[in-house]
Parts: sequence; structure tokens; C-alpha cells
Amino acid sequence: MTDTGANTGLEELPSALPIFPLTGALLLTNGHLPLNIFEPRYLAMVQDAMATHRLIGMVQPRDPETNHMTPEIYQIGCAGKICEYGEMPNGMLRITLEGICRFEVIEELNVATPYRQVMAEYRKFKHDMEPVQRNCVDRLALHEALHHFLEFEDGASDWQTLDHMEDDSLVNSLSMICPFSPVEKQALLEATDIAARANLLICLLQMMLQQVETHRTVQ
Repeated sequence: MTDTGANTGLEELPSALPIFPLTGALLLTNGHLPLNIFEPRYLAMVQDAMATHRLIGMVQPRDPETNHMTPEIYQIGCAGKICEYGEMPNGMLRITLEGICRFEVIEELNVATPYRQVMAEYRKFKHDMEPVQRNCVDRLALHEALHHFLEFEDGASDWQTLDHMEDDSLVNSLSMICPFSPVEKQALLEATDIAARANLLICLLQMMLQQVETHRTVQ
């Protein structure tokens, strides 16, 4: 089942939000995050979300190595709306979340559900749902940084596709797919706006390039 559009306004976002703590999972506005759901508590969470607002809050545990059932989480996450939903023969669910708006965790709620819920505040991130100012990204610098990390089967065609993307879609999509550490992904999530996220993205890519070149020199 596919929902072709989120169509959610700030006033429609629930204050009580179910959360899915997952290390290394970065969801940003208008980005799409596919997930395979198999744990009973998260199967219940998805079913409950499908019956109500279809929203789930993606957050990262503060300790990326934790195996704790209820790990301490970062205070900033992103609410995603279930835009694709499918049931697998083995009982697993396959869903895709579309990023709607970031949120701040005000407090964790005492709930009877097997999954965690938080009191979420969205107002400081209301600009996530507003049009982005054009030409706020240094595309030349971003292109140069990406050139060393992305290999395309048809380079010219794929670069052209990237160049035609809006600034926010381009920066958010690249932030989600590039192989950054959990801490770096959290920093990208918490960047003030698209321009700040783009600058951080370029810096992180340049740092990765320096590390690769250093490793090659040592060898």
C-alpha cells in the first residue's frame, strides 16, 4: 500500500509521538527511509500508527553500541509519515517513512504500550515545512566533494539528475545516504537549516576524503 503524499500541517502533528530508536538511521524532511519491522513492540507501533496519524518519530540512541531495551536517546528527532506499507509472508512489515518535520523531545511519557512515546515539540522546526530559499547551497563545492565518493554507471546522466533537484531535496537525500557515523548524522539532523546542513555535509565529505588520502599514503 502506498500513500502518494504526506499532506500534513504543523497543527496536525501529534504531541504524543511513538518513537523508534535506531542507531545510524537518519530521516530528514521530504526524505524517504525504508524500514523492515520485525520486533513485536515495533509491529504493534506500526499497526497503531496506521490506525491513527501514521506518524513515527525516528531518533538515535546516544550510545551507538547499546543493547539496552530502552536506551537514552538524543533530544532531537524527525517525525516520519508511513507512505508505504506492506506485509511480508513471515510476519515482517516493510514500511517507508517520509520525513515531515523535526521535533524536540520534551519528556518521555509513561505509557502502557510496548513501544516508547514522547511529548514532542515541533514549533522550533516549523521552517522544515516551509519553502526553502533558492540558491542557498554551494553546489560547486558540493559537486567537488561528492565526486570522490559517488560512482555512477552513467556519470553525466546521474549528475544531471542531482543538479536538477531542489536544494533541500538534494542536501537531505545526500545526508541520508552518505556513510557518516551516528554522531555525524545527528549533527546533520540538528543543523539549523538547509544552508547550514549543506556546509556541514561538504565539510564531512572533505574530512572523509582527507582520511582516505592519508590511509593511502600510509600504505
